[in-house]
Amino acid sequence: MASVYDRSDIYDLFDSPKKDDMTKAHWEAVLSGLPVRTALDVSIGTGSLTLPLAALGVSLYGSDLSETMLARCREKAVKRGLSVDLRQSDFRALTAHFDRTFDCVMSTGNSLAYVPNSEITGVLEQMDALVAPGGVLYFDLRNWDRIVRQKQRFYFYDPAFLPNGDRVNLMQVWDHLPDGSITFHLLYTFERAGKIFQKEHFEEHYYPAAQKLLLDKLAQLGYEDVRVRAFPVQFGAFDPERSNWYCVLARKKA
Repeated sequence: MASVYDRSDIYDLFDSPKKDDMTKAHWEAVLSGLPVRTALDVSIGTGSLTLPLAALGVSLYGSDLSETMLARCREKAVKRGLSVDLRQSDFRALTAHFDRTFDCVMSTGNSLAYVPNSEITGVLEQMDALVAPGGVLYFDLRNWDRIVRQKQRFYFYDPAFLPNGDRVNLMQVWDHLPDGSITFHLLYTFERAGKIFQKEHFEEHYYPAAQKLLLDKLAQLGYEDVRVRAFPVQFGAFDPERSNWYCVLARKKA
């Protein structure tokens, strides 16, 4: 089954100026009071969650395993008049592709859950190696603890409307597998004049990551002032029983 990450044209259908504004406001709140001038997103994808950060005067760098996603990110950056240093890289081997440090190293879009739990702490180590002293490490994830506990199977999105009036619907069906991993089925339907004229089905495979595993690793790496908040932060405090997503920001010792 195809991955939606091979179809950046569909992946970005739910982007909008309103979403950009919400993302920018999220970053303004997350990085408030912090001297972040450079930021590396190690799972930048098409840049939807990262490019709005440039409006805050931050120099952006990015990496991703998918060249298709990076190509789309380059296109979007050019349209916005941005210069972004993009490199194809597995975030399990970041230090093979970057030889400098950044004020903020981040992983956006629930991407850490693409690797097994046995490897996710190694990704944090790779990210940490690129965080400047006194800088910050950031990631956002789905609330996997709740998903696993409740065996949640369905997730619905508000529809998107294309410039020509077509309506795009997206729902996800989640298969909980015996090994603890989860297959996401992304089901898109396209409507015109009240009738479905196109369907797309993609699959993504995730390894639920317990929040405690990640926070314990940050503590082991010596991070301080670890903040766990809902994602985006405009949604208020993180609630383990209600929040769909959360984000973590932690400061490295100077």
